[in-house]
Formats: sequence, C-alpha cells, structure tokens
Amino acid sequence: MNIGIYIYDDAEVLDFSGPFEVFSVASRFLNDDKKFNTFLISEEKTTITARGEFSINSHFTFTNHPLIDVLVVVGGVHTKEVKKPNVINWIKEQSKSVKLIASVCTGAFLLAQADVITTQTVTTHWEDIEDLKSDYPTLNVIDDVRWVDEGSIVTSAGISAGIDMSLHLVSKLENYDLAKQTAKQMQFDWNEDS
Repeated sequence: MNIGIYIYDDAEVLDFSGPFEVFSVASRFLNDDKKFNTFLISEEKTTITARGEFSINSHFTFTNHPLIDVLVVVGGVHTKEVKKPNVINWIKEQSKSVKLIASVCTGAFLLAQADVITTQTVTTHWEDIEDLKSDYPTLNVIDDVRWVDEGSIVTSAGISAGIDMSLHLVSKLENYDLAKQTAKQMQFDWNEDS
C-alpha cells in the first residue's frame, strides 16, 4: 500500500515525520507483501525547508510519484499553499483515485480549497479552528478532538495529533492489534479516542 505524504516549504516537521514514523514502524511487523510503502512528495523541487529551517528531501514530486493509495496532506504555514493552483489541482486529482485522504493540522485548509472536504465534519489545529470555520462555512468544524473519521476522509488536530490519527489509520487499514503494537514500539501513549 502506497502512503504518500505531501510536504512543502514551512510544513510543520512533526506533521509529516510523525505519520511517516507510524507507517514505517508498523511495516516492521508486516510481511513484505503487506508493508506500507511510505514516501514524501513535494510539488517541484525535492529539497524542502520545513518549519524551524528543517531541511528535508522528498522522495518524489508531482510529476514522478507512484500511484497513491493513501494521501496525507500536512499542515504548517499553509497560506501560500492554498493559493497555488498546481497544488490544489493535484490534491483534487489525487482525491479521485486514492482510497483514503487525510490531513494533519492546517492541511485541512488545502483539502477544503481543493473541494475534497465541503460539508463534512472536520478538525484542525485549535488555533486555526475559527479561521477554518470562517473561510469554509459549509464545513462542520469541531474542536477538542484528536481526529475525525468521515470514512474515506480523516482530519486531525495539530501536530502530535497526526500521530494519533496515523495510528488510527493503521488500525483502519490493517487492524487494531498492529496499531497497538506500533504505538508500543514507538513508546507513544496513543490516544485511541478521537
């Protein structure tokens, strides 16, 4: 199963590294034919400068990535990203073929801008709840939750909540025992309740 994580300049580091770690650790317990193939995707260039001047190389760009089964759109300083037609169109196109699409933190703004989420119940970082409500008033934006599962669309609150959501995704895509085993291996106190 191909897990693609979209990153961009000023993305929040734990928004992408947390989910990446969850799927990578989960794969340690799976047979070769069941492992998650997790990779980072950027728009054009492979070297991205995330928050705090953290430099990271993506594995692929929009033009050369493999087919994606699960797309994770991360948050960070999203205000430039929502204004990029190439990015928004790419997310919209991916949403038509992926089995599941998820956002961490302010990645929800990119999903909303791409019309992937329109009337669903969603969440984002606590600091951005009111902006998401006002920018996209047809969404049912809720706070005080770690993630919201709307079937093929899952959104999470900020930063570390992306790890909780990713463990939930492992449980959803594989099984609960694997998610628990992954959390234990990571020495992470998984908040299993959304």
